[in-house]
Amino acid sequence: MGPGDLKQTICGLVPNDERILVGFDTSEDASVYQINESQAIVQTLDFITPVVDDPYIYGQIAAANALSDVFAMGADVKTAMNIVGFDKKNISKEALGLILKGGNEKIKECGGVLLGGHTIESPEMYYGLSVTGMIHPDKIIRNNTPQIGHVLVLTKPLGMGILSTAIKRDLLPLDSIKDCAKIMASLNFLPSKIMRKYDVSSCTDVTGFGLMGHALECINELVSFSISCNNVPMVYEAIDLANDDVIPGGTKRNMKYVEDKITYMNNLSIHCKALLCDAQTSGGLLIAMKEEDAKEYIKEIEELSFGYANIIGQVIPRGITPIIIH
Repeated sequence: MGPGDLKQTICGLVPNDERILVGFDTSEDASVYQINESQAIVQTLDFITPVVDDPYIYGQIAAANALSDVFAMGADVKTAMNIVGFDKKNISKEALGLILKGGNEKIKECGGVLLGGHTIESPEMYYGLSVTGMIHPDKIIRNNTPQIGHVLVLTKPLGMGILSTAIKRDLLPLDSIKDCAKIMASLNFLPSKIMRKYDVSSCTDVTGFGLMGHALECINELVSFSISCNNVPMVYEAIDLANDDVIPGGTKRNMKYVEDKITYMNNLSIHCKALLCDAQTSGGLLIAMKEEDAKEYIKEIEELSFGYANIIGQVIPRGITPIIIH
C-alpha cells in the first residue's frame, strides 16, 4: 500500500492516551508507550515476501527489515516474535526452517530474544517479525524534528527495490545478487548505537516508501530538505536497470505520490528520479545531524555501510516545496 492510501486508511484510528509518547499520527517508524519515568517500550512489526532464492538469507533480510524501525528510534531490541505465511505448495518445511534460522540469527546479533510467533498457511510466502524494544522516554529520536542547518546522512545505498525485481527476472549475475543480499541483510543496529553519541535531530529508516517518501514523513511545516542527487549513494547496477525500465510497481507508486511535493532544480535523468523513490527492503538510516558530527560519524561506520554512507543534503528553511532536488 502506498503512503497516501495508508494515511487515508488509518486516519480514524488515532488513540488518546497520555502514556503514548509516539503514536502513528505522525508516520513514525515505531510506536512508543511509557512504562515509568525511565522506561518506555518501542513496538513495531513488518514482513515481506521473498526477495532472494536462498531461504536462510531471505530470513536474515526480512528480520533486518523488521528490526530496523526500532533502531531508527534510537532504541534497543529486546524481544521478537515470528510472523509467517507459509506457502507449503512451493516451500518445503526444511526451507521454512532455514528462513526462521536466518531471522533468529539477526535477532540474536542485536541482543534480542525470539519468544515464538504465529504461522498460517497462505498462497504466498511471507516472513517478518513483531519487535519490542526499550528506550528512555527522554532519548527518543523522532523522524519529524530535523533542525535547520543540520545535514542529511544516508547510511545505505538506494536501488534494492530495482535490484530485487531484477533478481526475480534473472537479470543479475550471482556476484551482484550476493552483494545486494549482503547489504539488505546488514543490520542498522551498530549504525544506530554509534549515531546516539552525536547531536542528532531526527532519524528514520528508508524502506517501502523510498527515500523521498520517508523524507517527506520527516519534514515539518518549517523546513525543507535540499538534496543533491549526485551525493546520494546508489548501487551501480541499479542505475542501468532503471534506465532499462526495470522498475517495480511500488517504486512507480512512490514516484506518483511525491511528484507534486518535490522541486527538481535540474533536468534529472530517469534513473535518478526512480532511485530516489525506489521501494527499499531493509534500507539505511536517514539522519539529520550537525555537519562536523556527520563527517566523524561516516568515518566510524565506513565498514558497516560498505563504504556507501554519505552526506546527501541539508535541512533548510521551508522552500517552494518540502523537498528540493539538485
